[in-house]
Amino acid sequence: MEPDRLILLGTKGGPAVRPGGPMPTASLLWLDGQPIIVDCGLGVTRSAVNAGLDLRELSLIFITHLHSDHVLELGGLVHTAWTTGLKERLRIYGPAGTRALWDGFLASLAFDCDIRVRDEGRIPLSNLVEVIEYGPGLVLDMGGICVNALRVEHPPVTDCFALRFDAAASVVFSADTRFFPPLADFAQGADVLVHEALLPAGVDALVARSNGGEKLRQHINASHSTAAEAGLIAHKARVGRLVLHHLVPADDPAFGPADWTEAVRETWQGALDIGHDGMMIPLRQR
Repeated sequence: MEPDRLILLGTKGGPAVRPGGPMPTASLLWLDGQPIIVDCGLGVTRSAVNAGLDLRELSLIFITHLHSDHVLELGGLVHTAWTTGLKERLRIYGPAGTRALWDGFLASLAFDCDIRVRDEGRIPLSNLVEVIEYGPGLVLDMGGICVNALRVEHPPVTDCFALRFDAAASVVFSADTRFFPPLADFAQGADVLVHEALLPAGVDALVARSNGGEKLRQHINASHSTAAEAGLIAHKARVGRLVLHHLVPADDPAFGPADWTEAVRETWQGALDIGHDGMMIPLRQR
């Protein structure tokens, strides 16, 4: 059985990709020998394979919300698993709108999917995939693994959910959220809290090189948590380890791990990882 662990596949907040920089948000979680993908930003397929995932064994995908940096490669990941040899049912759990997203992908690849069934004898992809749209509360209980969801505040997105995975180890993903105190109760006592984070000092430079202008600045500041706020949630939740993920900015050479660490240490003195693509975090067995 694969050891329980968390692998950060893409750690960049936002959809842009730049030379030599990190990829958008995606994670691979192994619990009780079960591989689970959480969010599917661009690059998730290659990163998951490089991390040791046999795509034929993929059966669970969770989406926290429908921003493109979390779902852009959902269809590509599943289709590639299919062409790699997927035979068993794969379940996609996501907020309202996930089914429409998946149906739209199937429609866009109808020619390819149909011809591969007829010409290569494959099982129809639509027969292998089940989409389950979830809301707050219990999402999945499959014996060894229990998954719960908490609606967080990521305006203007209303269906955005933190996810808590409880098995031999417990891991909480904040999703994208501004500072949201109820998250500390939701994450209480977890082994690992994976929390988004921004550095306010890096926002000006990020906005200057984008095409979003002042509205982008307003969105970032209103919809995301600072590194210090992530630390405060970790402190209040008494988690075992804080992992910063979905970093904003993640690819500005003016800011490095020391800057993130300094910001977090204002509020959190415990175990800390500043996420980077490919980072592997072992999960302790209780």
